Amino acid sequence: MAAANYHWSEDQFLCSICLDVFNDPVTIPCGHNFCKNCITEHWNTSDQYRCPMCKEAFTNRPKLRVNTFISEMVGQFRDKAQQEASSSSSSSELQESKPGEVLCDVCTGPKLKALKSCLDCLVSYCETHLEPHLTASRLKRHQLIDPVENLEDRMCMKHDKPLELFCKTDQTCVCMLCSVLDHKTHEFVPLKEEYEEKKAELEETEAEIQQMIQKRRLKIQEIKHSVDLSKDDADREMAEGVRVFTALKESVERGRAEFIDTIEKKLKTTKKQAEAFIKELEQEICELMKRSTEVQQLSRSEDHLHLIQRVQSVNSAPPTKDWTEVNVCQPLYEETVRNAVAQLEETLSEEMKKLVQAELKRVQQYAVDVTLDPDTAQPNLILSEDGKQVHLGDVTKNLPDNPERFSLCVSVLGKQSFSSGRFYFEVQVKGKTCWFLGVVRESINRKGLITLSPEESLWSIWLRNGNEYEALDDPPVRLSLKCRPEKVGVFVDYEEGLVSFYDVDSAALIYSFTDCSFTEKLFPYFSPSLNYGGKNSAPLIISPVSVK
Repeated sequence: MAAANYHWSEDQFLCSICLDVFNDPVTIPCGHNFCKNCITEHWNTSDQYRCPMCKEAFTNRPKLRVNTFISEMVGQFRDKAQQEASSSSSSSELQESKPGEVLCDVCTGPKLKALKSCLDCLVSYCETHLEPHLTASRLKRHQLIDPVENLEDRMCMKHDKPLELFCKTDQTCVCMLCSVLDHKTHEFVPLKEEYEEKKAELEETEAEIQQMIQKRRLKIQEIKHSVDLSKDDADREMAEGVRVFTALKESVERGRAEFIDTIEKKLKTTKKQAEAFIKELEQEICELMKRSTEVQQLSRSEDHLHLIQRVQSVNSAPPTKDWTEVNVCQPLYEETVRNAVAQLEETLSEEMKKLVQAELKRVQQYAVDVTLDPDTAQPNLILSEDGKQVHLGDVTKNLPDNPERFSLCVSVLGKQSFSSGRFYFEVQVKGKTCWFLGVVRESINRKGLITLSPEESLWSIWLRNGNEYEALDDPPVRLSLKCRPEKVGVFVDYEEGLVSFYDVDSAALIYSFTDCSFTEKLFPYFSPSLNYGGKNSAPLIISPVSVK
């Protein structure tokens, strides 16, 4: 038979997925063959059951059946390939080298794997070419080591001897001659000993690196968790925003409908009044036209007696209404618009109040324990023992003029500094007619007058003259507050560049500095201001934060 002499090639037994000889070959309905594991993994990772070769799609996942014919042929091919491989190898079973292995320097044909390297010959040998070093008495004295590349680097360039010692004094590898000639007063150890020491150091370094890797992985988890929390916050804020805007939209639409209805009712009332007047006028016109006809007929009569007798009845007709002062009342539509807008403004104000109340509750979660720093207090200021209150005294205390202390401005900073994240604190200002509150950069001028603006490292608000509130922005912003704050909350988001002030009791936003650039440490800033004859002697008090 012709098939008996047919020679199978490896290409005929390759799986088109793994490109290797079939392993457990199976056939699918289109007739193509694959390794069982290959086609199974292929369909496990695909959303459709298609043939990788002809792309035929199957509605249901086909059952895989072993192709016994191909399986037998693959077995025969493997056996034949192994026989050819064993017959082609040399009797010493030498193998050609693999990538990354040291090659024999002597082989002229295919380079075989080196078994040893000679430090005297500076040559690497395979099993065949190594034999003289194992049998010849002269070569037996050569120093053989496990095969390495770049043998020249393992020899002393000065004495042409193997590098066998490590000079601890010079931290370098040396040969035996170096130890007795050039480094005779130095400290030496065998390379193996130094190797063990360096290996131990590397293990410590590896442990440190693994610890650093672990810390960074934990940091990645922390960052991912922060992103998840941020997403939760964003979803919550988005839902709240949608609720607010939906409520406002409904309020606007409701106000619009009520406004149109009111206008239409006013117009309808006006029309009804006008129609009544018109109807009455038309009735009078009909009566007047009848009288006019009677008068005309009577005036044409030549009967003297009849005219005289009828004149009195014509003149005694019912009197008509005096329409001179009668007008249709014009409604004021502008008032309707104003009332509708006022109602909408009230609804918006209520929603804003709800939002600020929720916002204040959130920022209060970042409350920190702030205490006053006596080393920064201007000498006229008096601080309480617990560092929570400050007011202006009458006597200038003799205090060290350290760099941190304010010398002219009656100011004091908090002990706590912040260079990242968010923080919040509250200050009672009840009973005062003048005060300053805010945050400052560490580099603020402490030995002269302070320019009250963010450009000079200060973000604050102040009260002066008992009722004038200003945000000390650039330029200052006059604040119109519905009520006098008795407790002020200060919130800072360092990364966001935000400083906000709240009226804690009424849960109202006083003012926000936005897009601030923070590059230094920030400190809480307090100034009780001057006493003004005792009118402003009440202290500023740092209060514990209570979330309502």
